[in-house]
Amino acid sequence: MAKAKAKGKAKVPPKKVPFGGYQVCFKGCTDTLESLFGSAPMPPSGMTKRLWEYVKRRRLATKG
Repeated sequence: MAKAKAKGKAKVPPKKVPFGGYQVCFKGCTDTLESLFGSAPMPPSGMTKRLWEYVKRRRLATKG
């Protein structure tokens, strides 16, 4: 026997809402980059970690 075709539309999973990321505002900050990162050479990953520590400590990020 031939297989019966499914009637109606196939179930499609609901689309996820895209995450807009974070908005970071440094307005009014007077700290220098040297005070934030130090004067020794640093890899980019270390700079990113220190920058996010600073942003979280000062509560500069908001979900966008």
